[in-house]
Amino acid sequence: MKSILVLNAGSSSLKFALFPLEPKLAEHPALSGQIEGIGATPKLSAKTSDGKRFQEDVSVSGDQTEQHRQSLAYLFNWIKTNAPELKISAAGHRIVHGGTRYHAPEKLDQSVLSYLETLIPLAPLHQPHNLRPVAEIFKLLPDVAQVGCFDTAFHRDNPEVAQIYGLPKALTDGGIKSYGFHGLSYDYIVRALPEVIGDKAKKPLVIAHLGNGASMAAVRDGKGVATTMGFSTINGLIMGTRSGSIDPGVLLYLIDQKGMDYKSLTQLLYKESGLLGVSGVSQDMRALLASDKPEAKLAVELFCYRIARELGSLTAAAGGLEALVFTGGIGEHSAVIRARVCELSAWLGIDIDAAANDADKLRIDSPKSRVAVAVVPTNEEGMIARYTVEVLKL
Repeated sequence: MKSILVLNAGSSSLKFALFPLEPKLAEHPALSGQIEGIGATPKLSAKTSDGKRFQEDVSVSGDQTEQHRQSLAYLFNWIKTNAPELKISAAGHRIVHGGTRYHAPEKLDQSVLSYLETLIPLAPLHQPHNLRPVAEIFKLLPDVAQVGCFDTAFHRDNPEVAQIYGLPKALTDGGIKSYGFHGLSYDYIVRALPEVIGDKAKKPLVIAHLGNGASMAAVRDGKGVATTMGFSTINGLIMGTRSGSIDPGVLLYLIDQKGMDYKSLTQLLYKESGLLGVSGVSQDMRALLASDKPEAKLAVELFCYRIARELGSLTAAAGGLEALVFTGGIGEHSAVIRARVCELSAWLGIDIDAAANDADKLRIDSPKSRVAVAVVPTNEEGMIARYTVEVLKL
């Protein structure tokens, strides 16, 4: 059975999913899983659509880069052995950065790959790992066509004023601008919304993708107009371990007065801040909500406050607010967070049905709410599979 392989490679993990293509692209994967612990003691875990589960150690050696390469080869052999009926006919990749060149998914070749490698300085913690499987598949499976799906692409049509900073033009022209991320999730949600909120899907709305990484986007006529993440994935909302927006003067102070350099600032802003840094307890929202410590409560309150504040800003960018959509791990599963955000945003005409919210219903707005409020599970892997079929005309 012809299938689309979807890959999402991180620094120490390789997530995968296989979507059958016959007679048409399946909505859900027949097989999915991940190899995690790459660089240490990698393990593979996977499950089939009918509930069968697999778990085993992955035999690899060498440094982290070499283990990544060997893990991909291991995965292909594992699929042949454990799911021989699923034949890989094409591969779709999640690639964080498409730069200014790519406004849509793109068929990958060596020329495209070379350009994407020039973007590594813009996303040094993500881009190298996203691209490594592309190069390896060129070697291991040269007959398999590949498609790159960019987290930045959804935001490329944002107005110019939403993409530039107050910096000299030469720096802007050199690529320092707001790119935005989580675009695969936003695109999926926009496509799914008409079945959930009807005609309001074409009206001004805001989508909140809330998880360990979190961002929000303003959408009008089904197109993005503004987003909270910018040049990097640490801008905007506070996240699990990322700081979110911060006064640049703080960074200058840390450099000048505390002697911090690039590496120490990177560690601080990406790994030691956000919910973890504020609470001193955990980066996991579930643990914070269960904690009685005042620092944990403050971290939760700050998370909700920043969402509500950005909602006001994005409503202005969208030219109004007809719908608020929650997605992502926290957005989909935390009724407490949704309720608090909506309470803080009641001035916008938002009112929710507590029972519907507690039950994680698709629509949680009350009859008296002027704004539709929805909870829509995202499906980035399914979106990548769909993109791959569209680009390759399969």
